[in-house]
Order: sequence, then C-alpha cells, then structure tokens
Amino acid sequence: MPQVVVTRPKQDANSWVQALSDAGYQAIEFPLLELSEFLNAQTAQDALVQIKRSQAVMFVSANAVRFLAQALEGQSDWVAHFQNGARAWCTGPGTAAALVQIGVPFEQIDQPALQAKQLDSEALWEVVSPQVRAGMNVLFVRGADESGAAAGRDWLAQELEKSQVHVATMAAYQRSASQLTSFQKERVHQLIAEGAIWLFSSSAALQNLMSQCPEANWAVAKATVTHPRMADLAQKKGWGFVAIAPPGIHSLLASIKSLT
Repeated sequence: MPQVVVTRPKQDANSWVQALSDAGYQAIEFPLLELSEFLNAQTAQDALVQIKRSQAVMFVSANAVRFLAQALEGQSDWVAHFQNGARAWCTGPGTAAALVQIGVPFEQIDQPALQAKQLDSEALWEVVSPQVRAGMNVLFVRGADESGAAAGRDWLAQELEKSQVHVATMAAYQRSASQLTSFQKERVHQLIAEGAIWLFSSSAALQNLMSQCPEANWAVAKATVTHPRMADLAQKKGWGFVAIAPPGIHSLLASIKSLT
C-alpha cells in the first residue's frame, strides 16, 4: 500500500491518520498549517455580544467551534443562545459534532445532507436559504490569516448580503503556514519520488507546500483533494495526478485508491 501524506494541522490530523491506518495505508503526518489562539479577554467578550445578537452563526470549521469555546470557557450563556432558538450553521459533520460536544442542540444545527455532492457553502445555502430574512444578523466564526485578517471564501456572505442580511465576521483562531526545515524539504522530494499520495483539505496548505519547495517535480506528484477548487489549483500548478474525494471516509479511500 502506498504512503499517504496527511497535511492537515495537528489538531485535525489524528482522525484521518487513524482511518487511513485502519485501511492499511502508511499514513504520514505532515502538517502544512499551524493553528493558534487569536481571541483575548476583550475580543472574546466582543464575540459574545455579537453571538447574542445574531439569529444564525456560521462556523466554518470544527476548529472555529473549539477555539471559540476555549476563549469563552466558563461562559455557558453563549451556548444557551442556540438552546433558545438561534441557528448554528456549518458545512460538514465534523463541525456539527464539535457543536454538539459543547452543548449546541443537534436540532439547531443546519448542515448539508451527507449525500450532497460537496459539503460546501453552496450546499449549505440550499438548506438555510428558507430561513433567510431581510434585516436578520448572521455572524461568521472563522480563522484569521497570518496578518490577522479573517480568512476564507466570501460566497455565502455575498449571497446573504444580496438578501439584505447583516453579515459580521470574527476570527476565533489564527492560521499560519508551517515553516519546513531543510530535512522536511528533502523529505518532500523523497515522498514525491516514492509515489506518495498527498492529501489536501485546504488550498492554503497546497500553496504553502509549493512555495517552500519550488524545485519539486510536481509533474509526477500525486494528490487527493477534498474540493474541485483545490483540484483546479493543483492542476494549474502542474501536479501530474489529482483526484477529488467526495464527502465521507469511504469516498476518500476510493479517491486515494484511484491514484495507486
């Protein structure tokens, strides 16, 4: 079985590594992004105020949930906001599970159907658009990039604004590019030569790898990505073999197998 390189941050890698190992693959942790706390005492209180005045809160990832919960530890009234009727939006089961874990009722969570072609903002919009009303408040909880600016796609926010929704954004954590050592850069070349399959769930991780290893032979490199946008990026950057993994671990394994 080939090697599969898991590029997710350390906080997210374990479940994928375990699933791949259980399927017989040699899974290698190779984080290309690092996550860290972003909210301080004052900005956490500001976030609490924003949550309480929002009819819906969009959590872009499980880490958005975890880091916000960590910053608001001991202040359960923000979770009570969902128990009292506010909606929690997300694009996948991992984020939904994180919300349930902190006490958000499952029936208050909106997410795409698991059989959706892609678990993304477009699929979520099909679910939540009937809720949308002019004048409502929707808060996006996401990560910040290295400059401190909220990072991520704006498609859903733009759709909401077209419907005269008041959209606000806050960053619960900060995402930065992992800095590779000389040994790790050499390892990149070795893994590509050995036919390892790189697993990407973030365009930022893909871009970081290529910017730090510009001389790698991408023409023979293999990647499995979790969205068509990442596949387009990889192909434009010269990756020789790219497969798209639809939602779900079984689809992920089938996508990886297609490259072997």
